[in-house]
Amino acid sequence: MRVVLAGGGTAGHIEPALALADALRQLDPGIGITCLGTERGLETRLVPARGYELELVPAVPLPRSLTPQLLTVPGRLAGAISAAAGIMERVGADVLVGFGGYVATPAYLGARRRGVPIVVHEANPRPGLANRLGARLTDHVFIGQRDTPLSGAEHIGIPLRREITSLDRLSMGDKARSWFGLEADLPTLLVTGGSQGARSINRAALAAAPALRRAGIQVLHIIGPNNTLEEEPPPGDPQYVVLQYVDRMDLAYAAADFALCRGGAITCAELTAVGLPAAYVPLPHGNGEQRLNAEPIVQAGGGMLVDDAELTAEWIIHNVLPVLSDPERVVAMSEAASRMGRKDADMALARRVLRIARGVE
Repeated sequence: MRVVLAGGGTAGHIEPALALADALRQLDPGIGITCLGTERGLETRLVPARGYELELVPAVPLPRSLTPQLLTVPGRLAGAISAAAGIMERVGADVLVGFGGYVATPAYLGARRRGVPIVVHEANPRPGLANRLGARLTDHVFIGQRDTPLSGAEHIGIPLRREITSLDRLSMGDKARSWFGLEADLPTLLVTGGSQGARSINRAALAAAPALRRAGIQVLHIIGPNNTLEEEPPPGDPQYVVLQYVDRMDLAYAAADFALCRGGAITCAELTAVGLPAAYVPLPHGNGEQRLNAEPIVQAGGGMLVDDAELTAEWIIHNVLPVLSDPERVVAMSEAASRMGRKDADMALARRVLRIARGVE
């Protein structure tokens, strides 16, 4: 059997695809998996690193306004559709699973041309253009958020990496803190802006560092691979550890008692899966989906929410510091976050994809 996965551009599209790939291989070690992507996306690094075959098709971004570039879209899209259809024919695809991004539109239309069954997974509460199109071409539509407006969709959750869903934060806490050079017995704040970092979060956290230290709180701060600090936190105790990138986010989650982070779909899904409460700072751009991702967690008691423009050192001192200084509140918020999480979406989706590929669903 051969499954083709189409999801590219950002980690929010790629990581669920790779989690599904891992689950499919666990259910059927002999399965063939091909990932579709474009040369401009993170998939060129992430997919080969996870050991999966990657085929590239031309990226065809759609202009958001009426510009001369719009006239070139039909021709370029036709070429991308032909490329995607050709790849599916060559590998003998039994099913296509799309997760959104530039590559998904030509993949859906290429699969339709070849008569390959289509599965759509939408992780966000507001579906993108590609998945809105894909959902019109199939009855097999799955969503990560309960209220995502795709007609006939089934809520299944967001596929996550096994190292995240199998994480026992409590048993791994001491080892994880030692890994990062942190003390075993101090409250720990994880600061991260996602795969690319977030300057506003970086600035506010660093400005709050002296107050956090005075309160006995240590910090693990992931600033992002393309970011630098204007001024390093001075050495001292408790530790304020600054890293540009961490490839073991499971250990970062295990080391932490609380997080300060963006509200991407994957971030929210991972934090609830491991039961880590957070202060969510939704990205101030786009269509507001990060706020929609975080709001149900906050309403359930598993986190708090602050606008990017309102995030300051003073906000952290007045809102995050009191939580970290109250172990009982941390435990209550952790339990509330955990109740919002789902750990089996990867296997649930994998089983459905195999049934669809076999023509029994």
